Formats: sequence, structure tokens, C-alpha cells
Amino acid sequence: MCTSLRSSVVILLASCIVAAPRAQEPAGNAGRVKVFDQLLDLYVRGGDVYYRAIKSDRGKLDGFVNGFANEQVDKLSRDEQLAFWLNAYDALVLRTVVDHYPILGHSKDYPEKSIRQIPGAFERLTHRAAGRTLTLDQIEQTVLAGFHDPRVYFAIGRGAVGSGRLRSEAFVASRLEQQLSEVAGECVGRAQCIEINRDAGKMSVSPIFSWREKDFVAAYANGAPAAFANRSPIERAVLAFVEPRLLTTEKEFVAKNTFQVAYKPFDWTLNDLTGRGGR
Repeated sequence: MCTSLRSSVVILLASCIVAAPRAQEPAGNAGRVKVFDQLLDLYVRGGDVYYRAIKSDRGKLDGFVNGFANEQVDKLSRDEQLAFWLNAYDALVLRTVVDHYPILGHSKDYPEKSIRQIPGAFERLTHRAAGRTLTLDQIEQTVLAGFHDPRVYFAIGRGAVGSGRLRSEAFVASRLEQQLSEVAGECVGRAQCIEINRDAGKMSVSPIFSWREKDFVAAYANGAPAAFANRSPIERAVLAFVEPRLLTTEKEFVAKNTFQVAYKPFDWTLNDLTGRGGR
């Protein structure tokens, strides 16, 4: 009888241990992120999105967005919080586009098919995330800025060709540093981020560097090689960010330090794959 009682206690304790959620992880969060990861894997290719397909199958996206509306994240680790906000931003951009898709705007300030054709998409439309009511601009400029890692500005997808490349996977705390390092490397390999014209003696870079100049200068300016000491703080920051990842011929061009740095116009064309990939 004693043996039977001990066995029952052991089984009860084991079941409690198995049922307990992982420390510091909100109940259900891992499952929701997995669903979002599957959605990105299915509908995102090379940073572009099958928006029409997502609209037809929007239950997963809406479920993910509704799930993080009142999620408590304050007690999570830094990487868990940052992964949460990156995923939240990307999901909210996707839903903003899907809510208004197909986009056929009339403002001459932006391309006809552009998230910017949605009135107030970034600065006025509000969303619920982690118990807060925020616009997309507030998430980027206040919440994400608070992590003091400018790589996040190329990690988020703004629903535009000129933004950082939207990944085909969700951000996760366990691989966040690797993912952000890949984001920085991808930036240098994309013409929307940096383009070197040797004949013109010019390096054209994304205006994102200019938009978030303060953050890039604080994080990178002091890391630029001494040869660039005569450059402006933001130019030094850009060079420190991109130079280690340049091709050998590009590094040789940059080392001469005779080039002009200019900002590229931002391409607000919707990053839409619909009609281009069989969906």
C-alpha cells in the first residue's frame, strides 16, 4: 500500500512538472509564434508577400494579432521582448495591408500600389499590443528604439520594396542575435540598402540611415576605421555598418575615401507578389 501511495505521488508530481509552462514565457505564446512562423514561411518569398493569398486565409494572421493584444511582456528577457515587438510590428503591417487590399490609391505622392495610399497607415491607425494602444510609428520610434539596436530598422517590414527584407520566418529569442546579424548582412547585399557606383565615385544608401540617424550614430560611428575620421558622424556610422560586409573590390573602393555618400529615394511600392508567383 505504501509503495502504491508513493507511486501515485510521483506520477502526480511528474504530471505537474510536465504541465507547467516554461519560465518567463506567456502561456500560448510559443504556439502563436509558431503559427505566425508558418504563415510567413508559406506566403513570404524574398521579402515580398502574397497578400491576396493571406487575405483569403487571414484567420491565422488575425488570430496571432488578437493573441498578442493584451499579452504581458514586461517580465520577459530583453531578447524575448524584442522578438515579440518585431513580430508584432510585422504582423500589424501585414494586417493593415490585408484590411485594405487590393490597394489602388490616388495620391500622387506615392506609387498607386503602396501602403502609403492607406490614410494614416503608420501615424494614425492604432493597434493593441502588449496591453498598449500604439501606432506603427510609435512601435518603431518609441518601443523598438528603446532596445538601442539599429539593426531593428532593417529587420522590420514596412510593406514596401525599399524597406528591410521581410523574413520568411518569425523572430525568436533563442536565435535573435543570429537573425539580426543576417538582417545586417542582407542589407549590404541589396541595392535598396547600399549601391556603389565606382565610375561616379558615389555610395548611395538607404534613407533609413537618415531617418534613424541618432540611433545609428550612437551605435556605430565610433567603430569606423580611423581613415574616415574626417567624415560626418552618420557617414562614419554607415561605413562601420556596411564596410565589414562589402566585397573585396568594394572595400578597395571605399578605402580610397574619395567617394560621396548620398541617400537613395525610398521605394514605397507595395512588396506584393500577387500575380507574379502563381497565386
